Amino acid sequence: MTDWLPHIPRLISIEELDTEQVTAVLDTAEQLLPIAQRRRGSVPTLRGKVVCNLFLEDSTRTRLSFDLAAKRLSAEVINFSAKGSSVSKGESFKDTALTLDAMGVDCVVVRSGSSGAPLQLAGYLDVPIMNAGDGWHQHPTQALLDVFTMRRHLGDLTGRRVVIVGDVLHSRVARSEVQALKLLGAHVTLVAPPTLLPPAVQDWGVEVARDLDEVVADADVLYALRVQRERMHRAFFPSSREYARIWGVTGDRVARMKPDALVMHPGPMNRGVEITGDVADSDRAVITEQVTNGIAVRMACLYLLLASHPPRVEPCVPPAARTGEVA
Repeated sequence: MTDWLPHIPRLISIEELDTEQVTAVLDTAEQLLPIAQRRRGSVPTLRGKVVCNLFLEDSTRTRLSFDLAAKRLSAEVINFSAKGSSVSKGESFKDTALTLDAMGVDCVVVRSGSSGAPLQLAGYLDVPIMNAGDGWHQHPTQALLDVFTMRRHLGDLTGRRVVIVGDVLHSRVARSEVQALKLLGAHVTLVAPPTLLPPAVQDWGVEVARDLDEVVADADVLYALRVQRERMHRAFFPSSREYARIWGVTGDRVARMKPDALVMHPGPMNRGVEITGDVADSDRAVITEQVTNGIAVRMACLYLLLASHPPRVEPCVPPAARTGEVA
């Protein structure tokens, strides 16, 4: 493992990291990848630590990835979901946080449909907080696993051209992705229907294009965002068929890309909408590799957050001593 590690007290937003810290996560993940690729077995790196996965929004792959990452490092894991929990019975977010604190957890991984929930949680708890996705705001570990995957195939990302196409407006992945890529020197172009671009996208420091066919040939990475149907409250494009025709990642478009260019997707995929089945299953696509790399990157994040923190051990004080009585 790396001899020197930057201070990463929490992972709520890519905005809170610098290039050195992002590089440290990627380098650490590279060393942990062989462990992540194992079918069984773990290392004792975080033995004695307790990680709580607090998932207040539905998730499968992200929750399982964090769960497996912690277990690969021998941490104990508490999985807490909103359905059937005290939260569904009306308990406040603060009281839930105080309950976790009373349980003596060492780190909380939180996913929420509300933007800002991880930052709010950090105000209640004095343990590292890791954001597993909050509203439309951020999904930092997804961005980190994506740039890790890009770097493994393309090497140094300085000057590389990444085209991100799709529902940028509702995508926390897009926001985190742009910030991580800019820290590593990549050039980013966003392509989307006008209705699916954020109002202040000009402040992101990226290029914006309307026609995917005009930019695909120069792309080193073509990154298709999922159509966020569950976050849409009105029609943002005429139909799925129209979206697929104009902004979908198709075989014809991929055929015009560079020979070593990659196709990526954060998952889960809507095949036939943002990406066709033949492209998703092609050698150009590294979508399943992203899943494996996600375990390594989340292991690296847990390691950097927790390895330098001793386990929380509360002193055992007899009842008599607490009340001032003499035994």
